[in-house]
Amino acid sequence: MGRPTVHDIAKEAGVSLATVDRVLNARPGVRDATVKRVKTAIERLGYKRDLMAANLARQRHYRFCFVLPMGDSQFVTTITEALEDALRSHVTDRVSLDCLPVPAHDPHGVTRVLSTVHHDQYDGVAIMTPETPQVRDAVAHLKSEGIPVVALVSDLPNSDRDHFVGIDNTAAGRTAGMLMGRFLKGNRGKVMVVTSSMLARDSLERRIGFDQVIREDFPDVEVLPSAEAHDDADRMARVVATAFKHRPDIAGVYSLSSGNTALLAAIRALNLPRHPVIIAHELTPVSRRALLDREIDAVITQNVGHLVRSAIRVLRAKCDKVEIDAAQERIRIDILLRENVT
Repeated sequence: MGRPTVHDIAKEAGVSLATVDRVLNARPGVRDATVKRVKTAIERLGYKRDLMAANLARQRHYRFCFVLPMGDSQFVTTITEALEDALRSHVTDRVSLDCLPVPAHDPHGVTRVLSTVHHDQYDGVAIMTPETPQVRDAVAHLKSEGIPVVALVSDLPNSDRDHFVGIDNTAAGRTAGMLMGRFLKGNRGKVMVVTSSMLARDSLERRIGFDQVIREDFPDVEVLPSAEAHDDADRMARVVATAFKHRPDIAGVYSLSSGNTALLAAIRALNLPRHPVIIAHELTPVSRRALLDREIDAVITQNVGHLVRSAIRVLRAKCDKVEIDAAQERIRIDILLRENVT
C-alpha cells in the first residue's frame, strides 16, 4: 500500500475532503465528534503530512496582522519600518502584512478593534499592547476564531496567546540595574524611575529585574517609586520637575519604556548643575542622538528586524502546526554606548 493521502482519510472517517482539510488546518466549524473521527483515521492510517508540499500545492498565502499602539512613538515607527523591510525579503514569501492601530492607553478601545478581526481576514495576529482583563478577553476572541496570537515586545502571559516574541525583560531590567550601579560609582544618590505605564508587562518586568540587582549588588542606592507619564509630555515635565525639587540628590534616571523625548526635554529644562546618569531602552533616532550627545549613558535594545521576522516565522509555524526553532527565535539583549552606537 502506498503512502496514505487525504482521500484515504476522508474515506476512512466517512467525511468530505473539505472536512479533512479543516481538521488538518485546525479551522473552526467542525463538530468535536467529527474532529475526533478524522484524527483517529489519521492515526490508524499512519498519515504524515508534508506541510511544505501541501502549502506549495495550494499556493497557501498567509495573512498576518500586527496590532500596534497609535501615537508618536519612534519605537513603533521602527517596527513599522522593519515590517516594510520584511515584505521585501524572502521571509515573507506568500505573506501579506497589515498594521492595525489601537489606542495606546484604552484597553476597551483595543478590545473594540480586535473584536472586528475574524479568521476569514487573518491567519495570525501579533499584538503589542499592555495586558489587561479586556485585552485577555480580546485574545480569547481571536483564539476562538482559530487565529494564532503572538505577544510582541511586551508579553501577555495570563492570556491564551500562543507565543511571546521579544527580549527577556526581567533580564533587561537586571542589565539596567548593573549598568546604573556601575555608572554611579558609589554615589549614594537616589534613582528616579519613569515609564509610560506600569500596566505594560515589559515595564513591570524591567522594574522587577532592576530592583533585584540594585538590592543585591548596590544596597546603598535608593530607587524611588515608578513615575508614569502616559505618553503625556506635560505630565512628564511636571513629574520630573517635582521629583528633582523634592529630591535634589537624584543621581540617576532609569527610563523603563521606549519614549524618551519628553524625559530628555524635562531634564534639559531644569538646567541641573550635574547631569544624572540615564539608562534607557530601545534605539530610536532620539536615543541615538542622546547617546552621541552624552545625554543618555546607555541604551538597552533589541534588533527590531529580528523581532519582526521572528514574529512572522512563529505565526507561520503556528498556522502549520510545526515546532518553533527556539534558538532562532531568541531575541538578544544589546547594550549600546556612545562608543559603539552606529
